[in-house]
Amino acid sequence: MFSSTVILVFSLVIFAAIHSFLASLPFKRFLMRILGSRADQLYMPAFSLIAVITIIPVIYVLYKNPGPILYIVPAPWRWLMVGGQLIAALVAPRALLDAPHRFRIRGQLAGPHTREAGKLDIKGIYRWVRDPFLLSGLVIIWLTPFMTVNLLIIYILTTIYLYLGSLHWESRLVAQFGDEYREYQEHVHRFIPRLNPI
Repeated sequence: MFSSTVILVFSLVIFAAIHSFLASLPFKRFLMRILGSRADQLYMPAFSLIAVITIIPVIYVLYKNPGPILYIVPAPWRWLMVGGQLIAALVAPRALLDAPHRFRIRGQLAGPHTREAGKLDIKGIYRWVRDPFLLSGLVIIWLTPFMTVNLLIIYILTTIYLYLGSLHWESRLVAQFGDEYREYQEHVHRFIPRLNPI
């Protein structure tokens, strides 16, 4: 049991290290030097594929060694939780569609009020919540209708990683959009949706 937990945590740390490195600005600057304008087109598909491949060992170890069961939520509550997970799973693609300019490498490397940085252009889901990826990630993991010891450990570590990643992403958005983003932060919460969109 203990050894499987150590392997699981180690696998998650390796995933987080690779994920963080590939998302870093120094790596993106390197890509821009090597690929030029093609970096923006190739980065997201390649990044997503590498993320899937590197999370597979974590899923495999967790599948083989889930640890003791802590609880299983009975029906009908189980189906409500799964429904919430499905709704949250639709948020991430929607977030990409609502703000593709936020994910362009050239814009992330630019300063505020430059042509490359672009305009913040708040629309869609971003009118309700600043970090829909954090929100959807937390909903998907914590609405799992069963829980084991190893799953709980992974969920706690993942929550910490997602939150720290959100802080880092926000600092990058402030660097990209300046006061425009700071004003947006004052009106919209990071992951608790507003009742009325801005």
